[in-house]
Amino acid sequence: MARRRRAVKRVQTADPKFNSELVARVVRALMKSGKKTTAERIVYGAIEELKEKTGKDPIEVMDIAIANMKPKVEVKSRRVGGTTYPVPVEIRPARQLSLALRWMAMFASARRGTPMPKAVALELIEAYNNQGNVIKKRDDTHKMAQANKAFAHYAW
Repeated sequence: MARRRRAVKRVQTADPKFNSELVARVVRALMKSGKKTTAERIVYGAIEELKEKTGKDPIEVMDIAIANMKPKVEVKSRRVGGTTYPVPVEIRPARQLSLALRWMAMFASARRGTPMPKAVALELIEAYNNQGNVIKKRDDTHKMAQANKAFAHYAW
């Protein structure tokens, strides 16, 4: 943590094809080893797949799906008097989005045997319908926070 001053939040450029900040974030979340063109190809392929499968505006479907993926609370370990307690805390919006995108990328790449654009599209469609791996992960996170509500008074 910086001692001098708060880090300045850099402005991210929107996606050139769809002019969407969200698509640019998805591209960056899927990017590995700096291969941005590969990540863009994956995301654009997934958007085409979304358009074919749902018949709706793919950017709107992606927006709703990612909103469904976002966790609201999580548990953080807090050490009090020699004992570590799992304390439920609310998640700030930037972390909600980054967690949702990280989980989506993880579960899409775990789908063996399917091409990555199709895997990303399937994850988004499942999240749009409130089912699938990412939604299960979000619900598990919420259940963990609910189960440890008794330690909420340790949050500060």
